Amino acid sequence: MNGISPEIGAKLPEFELDVFAYPVKVQLTPDVTKDELCKFPPFELWINTLKKSFDHQASRPRHPFHDKPYRLCGIRILSVSRFGARLGFVHLHADIRNEENKELPGAVFLRGGTVAVLPILRPRDSVDERWVVMTLQARVPAGSLSFMEIPAGMTDDDKDMGKSGIKAAQEMKEETGLEIRRDELIDLTGLALQDALAPESKHLERAMYPSPGGCDEFMRLYLWEKEMDRQEIEDLKGRLTGLRTQKEMIEIRLCRYEELWREGTRDAKTLAAWALYEGLKRAGKL
Repeated sequence: MNGISPEIGAKLPEFELDVFAYPVKVQLTPDVTKDELCKFPPFELWINTLKKSFDHQASRPRHPFHDKPYRLCGIRILSVSRFGARLGFVHLHADIRNEENKELPGAVFLRGGTVAVLPILRPRDSVDERWVVMTLQARVPAGSLSFMEIPAGMTDDDKDMGKSGIKAAQEMKEETGLEIRRDELIDLTGLALQDALAPESKHLERAMYPSPGGCDEFMRLYLWEKEMDRQEIEDLKGRLTGLRTQKEMIEIRLCRYEELWREGTRDAKTLAAWALYEGLKRAGKL
């Protein structure tokens, strides 16, 4: 993070957010403006989703917080990280409490929506054989320089998650070199959530939340299943890919589908995609 430490005693910039029925004070850091924050898509989406959650607790008598509802009392921006000139990540603390002054955990890391693809290849000479295309790359937050996972990427500042399939196809091209069409992708998360029963979650994104205890990230998981010549599949092994302009250095690995649950255990999106694929197959939706 590249937040700037203010001088001792210096007053930090602040403003009042008018999204709610009452004003909410937002305290900034010197390196981010009100306009930047309010137009940052992950912040906009998080605030609007939070407002719907507050409305939900008030409108549903069986909600656990209905009698003593919580409200947002303030927001303090702790630091920001940038991708060039634009905001990339925002770390903040949300002061959320009820009339008894009981507080909810409010540490939030905003990064927005992401996409991932489960790419399954079947050799034409043995269509019952399945291989999963995975990437090996550095993931510094995990302390790893060789983390194995399925292809994935951020949706950047795109607020329209309806375009996430296009982004997923782009990520496949960038990370694996494989060109795919948007209509070849199947939205696993969307299919699974069609029949989701919990009314409390209807206002959330039609996506998987990998770490909701500290991060807003939500992920659309897609399936791409294709028959290819065996030699084409073999040629993928060890291929080096990635956008060097974004400091990506990626190596392609192939994993037998039957071993995916074990080889992908460290990566939440790989396990989630595998579980959705298996569940949707059993439910007759794939």
